[in-house]
Amino acid sequence: MPNVVASTLGFGRKHDATVDIPLDNMNDSRKKEKELSTWEADLDRRERDIKRREAAVAGAGVPVDDKNWPPFFPLIHHDIANEIPVHAQRLQYFAFASWLGIVLCLVFNVIAVTICWIRGGGVKIFFLAIIYALMGVPLSYVLWYRPLYRAVRTDSALKFGWFFLFYLIHIGFCILAAIAPPIVFQGRSLTGILAAIDVFSDHVMVGIFYLLGFGLFCLESLLSLWVLQKVYAYFRGNK
Repeated sequence: MPNVVASTLGFGRKHDATVDIPLDNMNDSRKKEKELSTWEADLDRRERDIKRREAAVAGAGVPVDDKNWPPFFPLIHHDIANEIPVHAQRLQYFAFASWLGIVLCLVFNVIAVTICWIRGGGVKIFFLAIIYALMGVPLSYVLWYRPLYRAVRTDSALKFGWFFLFYLIHIGFCILAAIAPPIVFQGRSLTGILAAIDVFSDHVMVGIFYLLGFGLFCLESLLSLWVLQKVYAYFRGNK
């Protein structure tokens, strides 16, 4: 019986077929596993290096900021709730309102001056109003709002000093804009009280727009003076 089984299955014969195990495939698999392990280790090393650099940058007081405001078209980094100390958040929000206020003033100034230009006020005042807005909005953010944001965030005396210097210039501009003396500014390019009185004699509607602009600059001046006082008190209190 064993001979029959061996004869049927082909076992025990001289020229039986053999099964070869592909050693090359096994070597390739081990090589690929080794390469994958090396690649993963390299990724881990790079990730640790990036985290180490970010920690070093943060420790040096140089924040890594991503643009997140305004939400519909991010242009600047702004996150008072998560980055500003709780006891200073109210002050920072008022300072932010002051920055938004000067943006509103300059934009409304362009609108009022444009109406005046259409009614025959001359194209020169329109271009000057555009220049005020295009320069005033980014410079106010770079020169005094961002320094204050970082000063409160990192408690930097140097940044506080930078803020005080340019915020005083900002307040001076708001007061002059609310007056709009023709000696300093070209005619009706700013919606101050003198310009409003001047345009009332020609066009009542334009005069109303100029009076609204005058009111905005007055409110911005008062808010800015209040913010300056509060920031100075905060600065002295922390020192």
